[in-house]
Amino acid sequence: MFLLTAFTIGLFGSLHCVGMCGPIALAVGGQCSVVSIRPLLLYNLGRTITYSVLGLLIGLIGKGLFIAGLQQSLSIVVGIMLLAVALFSINVEQKIVNIPFMARLLFSLKSGMGRWLKKRGGTGSFMVGTFNGLLPCGLVYMAMVGALSTGNWWTGAAYMALFGLGTFPLMLLTGLAGHQISLKARAFLQKAYPIFLVLFALLFIFRGMNFQVPGDFFFLEKMGEMPLCH
Repeated sequence: MFLLTAFTIGLFGSLHCVGMCGPIALAVGGQCSVVSIRPLLLYNLGRTITYSVLGLLIGLIGKGLFIAGLQQSLSIVVGIMLLAVALFSINVEQKIVNIPFMARLLFSLKSGMGRWLKKRGGTGSFMVGTFNGLLPCGLVYMAMVGALSTGNWWTGAAYMALFGLGTFPLMLLTGLAGHQISLKARAFLQKAYPIFLVLFALLFIFRGMNFQVPGDFFFLEKMGEMPLCH
């Protein structure tokens, strides 16, 4: 069941992607037409494959944390960090880019994407998506934490693959009709993003506390049958 949260993170988190990666999707898709669907599909497939590989690697690390018994603590810490990001409007991407190593990595990635964008075609679109999946992104790192908590490589890869698939609908729409989306609509999507962050921060915190909501309400009947002291 926890794997399904990855798709949800991608689906609602793509509100954030519209602002961050929307221009890249527009560059790949070009004008809105049936022909432009193929490069956009390949672009998003490239992103998803990169995410899956990252999930595989992070899942291997998660297996070590699982053995060490640190997963629950990590989940709580990440949940608290997400709350701080949402409540104090912290620009995670800017903080990441300010790190010298990440700044150099970002420059290399953008240079590579620029070269493949010029080539156009299916291969070019796929490679742009592959590079795009490595760009510094707070949303991707949040999903990677979820992959980390799965505890092994194949569920880590599956988690990130589902995350990538969740971003497909809105990113595909942005590439096809992004020019028709008004600035007000984009601003609204960006404002909805902190609400999404708070919800998933609580999810990570509750999961770290091993808190489980009952699947039905039969527990209320059982409570009614319990003997009470007068």
